[in-house]
Amino acid sequence: MRAARALATLDEVELGDHVCWRMDPSATFLADARAYVADGALYGDKLVFVAPTLNASRLPRTVPEGLPPASVVLDLPDSANTESVLAAVRREARTAARQGFRSVRVLTERIPATAPGEAEELLAQELKLDEFASESGAIVVCAFRPSLWDAPTLERAACMHPQETGTRAPRPAFRMFSTGTDRWSVDGVIDSECASAFNAALRAAMGHAAKVRLRFDTLEMIDAAGMHALVDAARHLPDRRIHVEGANDTVRLCWELAGYANDGVPVVMAA
Repeated sequence: MRAARALATLDEVELGDHVCWRMDPSATFLADARAYVADGALYGDKLVFVAPTLNASRLPRTVPEGLPPASVVLDLPDSANTESVLAAVRREARTAARQGFRSVRVLTERIPATAPGEAEELLAQELKLDEFASESGAIVVCAFRPSLWDAPTLERAACMHPQETGTRAPRPAFRMFSTGTDRWSVDGVIDSECASAFNAALRAAMGHAAKVRLRFDTLEMIDAAGMHALVDAARHLPDRRIHVEGANDTVRLCWELAGYANDGVPVVMAA
């Protein structure tokens, strides 16, 4: 069972983890990730760099000197395209399995998007990478330099990672992470401050599936703004439905009192 947690260092990663690494302002990407890379060699994991999201001066398109020779650098022409990125990392995971590796360790440094729509696509890509980690047992580490990101976008991206580490790495208000194909566990608190981030996460998930299942077993609280964000996301695209399971009595009572427990709302709130 996957669990959301904070990591003191990247040394604590486990199979199936998808980590938001908030880098220190003075951090050097490859140097600070070297222990993560070395542990991969120790445990028999293949290292996969997703290079297009990186500044070319930080990571060459060939395997850097001193890293395991089996490492792979994925130089993708369109790093904003979720399907192409996922196809590439899945291909490397299959190849690694045939080569006898235990798993793959994906490592990428995220750079803020500039083109319209790329911020939304980043969330979709993070959700699909999380689903990939959950299903395959791969380890995925996404590095973010906080100084490069506006706070709301970074918070939304962090919510798509069940694990976080790094300097001043606060626990996100909520986290949404994969527990199976088109199934997501939601933990934490969803209130007016993070309702828009929750809405964005749901829209990203629903963009790839007609039906999404959410588990609310570890959700502490969802207020009126959070419930509105849930319903709004379900209505964003036609013929989409959200099925919520594991909601406690209080959440289901508030849902009913808000008037959402009817056939006109494409969200089913179950116990």
